[in-house]
Amino acid sequence: MRHTLAALSLGLLLAVTGAAPALADTTNVTLFHDDIAWLRRASFGVDSATLARYRQLGREGWLDEALADRDDTLPPPIQQLLDSYDAINTPPLELLKRYRDALKQVKTMPNGDAKMAARKAAQKDGRQRLREAQQAELLHAIYGSNPLKEQMVWFWLNHFSVYGAKGPVKLLAADYEEHVIRPHALGKFRDLVMATLESPAMLVYLDSAQNAKGKVNENYARELMELHTLGVGSGYTQQDVQQLALILTGVGVARPRQMERGRRFARFGGARPGVVQRGLFEFDPARHDDSDKTFLGHRIRGGGFEEVEQAVDLIVSQPACARFVSRQLAQYFVADDPPPALVDAMAHTFQRTDGDIAAVLRTLFTSKELTATAGGKFKDPMQFLVSAMRVSLDGRPIGNAQPLVGALQQMGEPLYGRITPDGWPLDSASWSGSGQMAKRFDIAGMIGSGRGRLFAPDDDGSGPMPMRTRPTPPALNGPLYEETIAPWLSPATQAALAKAASPQEWNTFLLSSPDFNYR
Repeated sequence: MRHTLAALSLGLLLAVTGAAPALADTTNVTLFHDDIAWLRRASFGVDSATLARYRQLGREGWLDEALADRDDTLPPPIQQLLDSYDAINTPPLELLKRYRDALKQVKTMPNGDAKMAARKAAQKDGRQRLREAQQAELLHAIYGSNPLKEQMVWFWLNHFSVYGAKGPVKLLAADYEEHVIRPHALGKFRDLVMATLESPAMLVYLDSAQNAKGKVNENYARELMELHTLGVGSGYTQQDVQQLALILTGVGVARPRQMERGRRFARFGGARPGVVQRGLFEFDPARHDDSDKTFLGHRIRGGGFEEVEQAVDLIVSQPACARFVSRQLAQYFVADDPPPALVDAMAHTFQRTDGDIAAVLRTLFTSKELTATAGGKFKDPMQFLVSAMRVSLDGRPIGNAQPLVGALQQMGEPLYGRITPDGWPLDSASWSGSGQMAKRFDIAGMIGSGRGRLFAPDDDGSGPMPMRTRPTPPALNGPLYEETIAPWLSPATQAALAKAASPQEWNTFLLSSPDFNYR
């Protein structure tokens, strides 16, 4: 039976069905295939609350509300869970000091078992903060009141990717999502670039904190243009990289001890001229190369942090930036090779509005290309997992998101887990290999059967195993399914569902089907 189940599910996953699923019809206000296809792309997966709001507001009103970004809340039980995470409720400076003090104490201890145990405890504490950051992002994605914004938070987290296992980044990842990416996800692209440039997580990850006069590190300057803003082959030169690296000298992370000294100086009116400090971010003019530079064909006079702001303004005003960002967004939402006319329209909006992300998204979501290509975009693991949980839970709170963190790990797309700074790929081919499909089938089975301890309290696995209870599979064949999935199921998926011998198998076949895995 288990082999039959696997064969049927993998057969569904690997089936070539042309246009994979669409979805729903309704009562009162009738929703058509076009409505559900649009909503599947605009949301992170259709649940009952999203469907009801769309019915109430209509497409234009739903989009207006999402792009206005006035509501970014979570259900009280989920918010309470996030509030219990140290990574969320402890200031980054305090997390760094606590971690630094623990490591300093380890160094003072004599060699032996106690020292080894203390080192492991400090490392475990750091890993736990990263786990909390990963869980927080998944909980926001599944339960956030603005599903379009949640997609954009994930998109920008991946676009401005940081690697959680590098040094103190694990302690800063939650702050990166909450206070760097989230506030700017639907704002001005220039503000988002500046926020990431000043982020301690990014500064540590791409070694910008080590970039100083006389010891220039070009790493962040190169990635800022190549991966974050302009793209490869957009016309900038190696000299531009070198000049931008010089402009960025002095940008770094203030050490906790330096911050304390800075506060004492400030109390006595002794702040150093030219120093810029915002949280853990610091621009130190003593480490800055203040010579004049020529960058992207423009002369920038040596003048401290103003050089950085001028350089970013130059970058984001380039037509190449508008086109690069627009194409990335279209590739995420529409197609691996998005229609050139759509990318052109989005890039025009980007330039006309000075990089207003919400305006660019409005161009995308009001385009005919969005629904004309419906059903042709394969979900990456994050999109699959979140959409599966949204339809399975339908707003019901969970008490333990760690199994979901593990599920993304198994499918090869761990949060904050991309070592290289290019982010996880956006194309379908990167996620549709047979081995990856097998893993996705396993996760579909976990969700469809109710396994994975999703309703158990969080723990780190070090204590005794709690008493196990028989998992209850979610009821996926309810009203939401009838409205948003059943009317447009392919014959192959209908045939597979008809063969299911249990609710668990039925759920697994549905979540494994091309109808569910394409949007």
